[in-house]
Amino acid sequence: MRISSSLTRWTTSPTACLTLIRRLTLPCLCVGLSMLAVGMIWGLFFAPADWQQGETVRIMFLHVPMAWLASLDYALLALCGFLYLVWRNPLIGLIAVEAGPLGAMAAALCLITGSLWGKPSWGTWWVWDARLTSVLILFCLYLGHILTIRAFDDPLRGQRAAALLALAGAVDLPIIKFSVQWWNSLHQPASITLTKAPTMAMSFFYPLIVCTIGFTFTGVALLLLRLHAALLERRAQALAMQDPTL
Repeated sequence: MRISSSLTRWTTSPTACLTLIRRLTLPCLCVGLSMLAVGMIWGLFFAPADWQQGETVRIMFLHVPMAWLASLDYALLALCGFLYLVWRNPLIGLIAVEAGPLGAMAAALCLITGSLWGKPSWGTWWVWDARLTSVLILFCLYLGHILTIRAFDDPLRGQRAAALLALAGAVDLPIIKFSVQWWNSLHQPASITLTKAPTMAMSFFYPLIVCTIGFTFTGVALLLLRLHAALLERRAQALAMQDPTL
């Protein structure tokens, strides 16, 4: 009965939500893919090689945006977890459900590209560095969030448990951010901050910013597409429960 009640609630608000999603998805996708194309072509083919790292520095144009998206997406999970526990709004819960796999993919790509970058820079694929370890923990938190949602027969219980996990895991975000300041680390400090001028050359800075914005808008578009599909699926389930012949 609780599942039936939860599905029925989707028939009251999904129409307006679907309309908003349809209006936002295409602009976000167009902006994201356009900036991503410009940024990647700029960074991979026109930016100069680094005087120390050579051509391997170009991994940065994928690695840094993935690190940004992995942290941003988990911050969204934590926010949705808090809001869901307070208001029990099913749409907020669904956003967390659909955002988790995207964040896990970003964290995985961050770890993979970091290893590819670390081999020529540090001479090894992996070290138990504070930054690397905390990002690995973030990836595990994503996997835990995804599995927790699906571990219960009642999806409401799964979303509540996942919301608590997302809130508890949010402590990892400041650790990732400040790990290079708090502990001795092979990982270089942040080259871009809000309070200081960037420490990297402008020939790298501009394409990196364009790539990051492009990946961000593309990630938002992918989340909207996943939400659109999930809302339609929930609506179909609700209609099927009202009329078993559908």
